[in-house]
Amino acid sequence: MQLTISKRFEFSTSHRLRVEGWSQEKNTAFFGKEAQSQFGHGHNYSAYFIFSGPVDRKNGMMINVTIIKKKIKSLLDARFDHKFLNADTPPFDKVNPTAENLAAQLLEEAVPLFSEETAGPAACHLAESPFSEAAAYVNGNVERHLWVDFSAARRTFSPFLTEEENNRLFGIAANLSGHGHHYRLRVTLSGDVHPQHGMIFPGKESLKILRELHSRFDHKNLNIDIPDFKDMPMTTEMLTRYFYHELKKKMPVNRVRLFENDDFFVECVDGKDMFMSTASRFHAAHRLHSRLLSQEDNTAVYGICNNPSGHGHLYRVECTIGGPIDERSGILYDLNRTNSTVNRVLEDWDYKHLDLETEDFQDKPSTGENIVQVLWSKLDGRFEPGLHRLRLWETDNNRFTLRRSN
Repeated sequence: MQLTISKRFEFSTSHRLRVEGWSQEKNTAFFGKEAQSQFGHGHNYSAYFIFSGPVDRKNGMMINVTIIKKKIKSLLDARFDHKFLNADTPPFDKVNPTAENLAAQLLEEAVPLFSEETAGPAACHLAESPFSEAAAYVNGNVERHLWVDFSAARRTFSPFLTEEENNRLFGIAANLSGHGHHYRLRVTLSGDVHPQHGMIFPGKESLKILRELHSRFDHKNLNIDIPDFKDMPMTTEMLTRYFYHELKKKMPVNRVRLFENDDFFVECVDGKDMFMSTASRFHAAHRLHSRLLSQEDNTAVYGICNNPSGHGHLYRVECTIGGPIDERSGILYDLNRTNSTVNRVLEDWDYKHLDLETEDFQDKPSTGENIVQVLWSKLDGRFEPGLHRLRLWETDNNRFTLRRSN
């Protein structure tokens, strides 16, 4: 099992994309508007720093979030926030400040800040807009995430099932008149970052490909208007797999993730591994306090989270399971059954004080690290072949992830 913590930060910068030695015409042809302004343009970035390491048995924490906040904020303030990267922040006076290069640089500078801690940065996920992201990992891998939205109607059903079977499996989504979604498709590219232009795949070319996809599917009835879907089950799983294979022909795609809504997505990895994720929520109070620490140490470690009267969160839980698609029905798992299973488990915690009204945290502090591990033990045996990943959002800025090791 692998446990990670993700902490979100925001910073604002300006930059200009261009390659020294290229003419202005060539730079503009390759980078578009991002190469035009001599003085740069801006982004409001969100940077997610992901940490891994052992959990301290006494305090239930991998690393104190306060330490992360202090060290990363100091780095961002000194080097990146409210800067013109090309002029103010080496190596971007010589290296193109693409999303790929910036994510890698942020991670490189963050790692030594935690050399004396038992946990350290494992990755940096950088979002420069709702449609453009990159991720860098300590093993040297870099990924590019591109998003495209489209609105479409569909009837969820399989031509290989009877009407009775379709209605039983898909419920109102099998309505003959159809229904609609605003889909969000995340396309992840992987490969070497080009040493000159700083991208895994040319940005203008990827934008053209995704615009063509948008034009083809936006405001369409998928069952009626898309010939490729005539003889296949119309499910999110089948759509996701289809998009992977279509885009893989044109770009170095590693995986695609199709969001039907904010709480449900399907992911296809390498064209064969399929995963389905659903999100649920519960309201709970707790107090961060360890019986293995003195009151003085509890106050020092947990700060205001050690308030004797407690505090609370609206927790968000994302449950990911994997497996093969059933080619007859076109699904991985029954979505309604999956949601009801997760919600039954969360009901034991919903509108409760985790320390005082449940048995789960009598011998351990209710840190995010411990909550996600206890929740895994409650959910894993309810799915076949088990959970692939479990995520817990304590706030929009703090996320805890437990995943099954390969």
